[in-house]
Amino acid sequence: MKQISKYIKVVNGALFAGGLLLTACTSHFENWNINPNEVTPEQMERDNLKTGAYFTQMERGIFVVGKDKGGLFEETQMLTGDIFASYFAPVKTWDYAGTEDNDCYKLYRQWYNSPFNNAYTEVMQPWQSIVENTDEVSPARALATIVKVFGMSRITDKYGPIPYSKFGTSIHVAYDSQKDIYYRFFEELADAIEVLTGYNSRTSEPYMERYDYIYNGRVEKWIKFANTLRLRLAMRISYVDETKARTEIEAAIGHSIGLMTSVDDNAVLKRSASFTFINEWWEAFESFNDFRMSATMDCYLKGLQDPRLTCYFKGAVKDGAYHGVRNGQTSRNQGTLSEAASSMNVGQYDNIQWMSAAETYFLLAEAKLRLNLGDKTVQEYYEEGVKISFSSKGATGVDTYLADNVNVPATSFIDPTTGRSTDVSRMVSTLTVKWDDSASESEKLERIMVQKWIALFPDGQEAWSEMRRTGYPGIVTISSNRSGGEVPEGELISRLKFPTTEYSDNSENTQAAVSLLQGTDIAGTRLWWDVKR
Repeated sequence: MKQISKYIKVVNGALFAGGLLLTACTSHFENWNINPNEVTPEQMERDNLKTGAYFTQMERGIFVVGKDKGGLFEETQMLTGDIFASYFAPVKTWDYAGTEDNDCYKLYRQWYNSPFNNAYTEVMQPWQSIVENTDEVSPARALATIVKVFGMSRITDKYGPIPYSKFGTSIHVAYDSQKDIYYRFFEELADAIEVLTGYNSRTSEPYMERYDYIYNGRVEKWIKFANTLRLRLAMRISYVDETKARTEIEAAIGHSIGLMTSVDDNAVLKRSASFTFINEWWEAFESFNDFRMSATMDCYLKGLQDPRLTCYFKGAVKDGAYHGVRNGQTSRNQGTLSEAASSMNVGQYDNIQWMSAAETYFLLAEAKLRLNLGDKTVQEYYEEGVKISFSSKGATGVDTYLADNVNVPATSFIDPTTGRSTDVSRMVSTLTVKWDDSASESEKLERIMVQKWIALFPDGQEAWSEMRRTGYPGIVTISSNRSGGEVPEGELISRLKFPTTEYSDNSENTQAAVSLLQGTDIAGTRLWWDVKR
């Protein structure tokens, strides 16, 4: 992949055919290489092809999907989010990366370059093309901006400062501080929500239905998603900037159309006859055999006797039981580990969830607990979050689970290959599932975050962000920290380093961006909002 740190606006034309999206370098819409007997520029204008194809490209680029994209998905999602959240552990040793890789907190350059580069080619560039072809009150621009904020919030939460507000203005682009980026997110979401709310008040007709594989053009659903995203980002900054967080939370909660509150509101990238893809988690687990369930998941799901265990994972090939692998191993036998531990329970053609309504309720539970915002009790929000999670995942027995005041996460982890037991009692939570209104605020928050961590599965990127923000839940720490002192022993990795491609292609601005960090450009430097741990 060409280095994209120069941020030249190269994607100015798009062709959408057979469910596949191809981008081409052209500056004139009328010169697209399209058979004039099949479609005219006027027809493309009418059918939103001019912006719709770019919108589809953005949707494909958040959780990378597409032919031969499995390796890129691992680099952008699994090796820079899922393993840090301790959802999964790698069982493969990548020869080109060596035995010390991201799972040991010794960051490998290709893996920490990929999320950044992919975001600018597959999210920012098509968004810029949509902006160039629309005006400020266009619903197409509003929808694209919501997707852009969703995608780029994941990138700033990996790296910290990134090029954002000045994207597309010059060859070498300056970075924004993370605070400025978040404030820009809120401004953009507010404007997009206003535009879409106006559209929704005039008509119930879908918008860009042919190109939207999340909600099929249902604008009201997009408004709920945007409000919930606004709530998510507001809670993210609530420890470092409570005043701003309150303002944005109140705006999200108080909007007339509201938040994602039911399973039908879940944001899911859906396959269709015109939009096909292989679920990349399936490819990583079943085709590549690169990952298995983590030791942390093993302790929480089995210890709490969580019915979602069988929804999330499969019994191991070796004995049919459920086993995890400890993160941070420097010596891995792929064949032995892959047979001894549990694979993810995911189908080759399963849809991919972006965000669940369950998250809404956990966000509201915390907002009520800490900021006294919301009209229900903390317990009501907490329990509804668990119920929606069970429903979304297809699990049963939620009432019994919520009433359990006995089971706690396992205090020891047994390696499925050696049988060796490790005491993890000081690493993981010791709380039961049942709500305890007499508990301290910190215990209540921990209980919320344990269930939120379980419910966010398999999106380890969001789980990792929340773990850094709140310090919960505790995880089985990596067995070998090879960060060279960048990440203190026993602590969670804080960020990815700025890409090496940025140091070579955008050197002056990247060097300046280091001053925007709260430290040096290392894996242990905490982000702007990471102040509580």
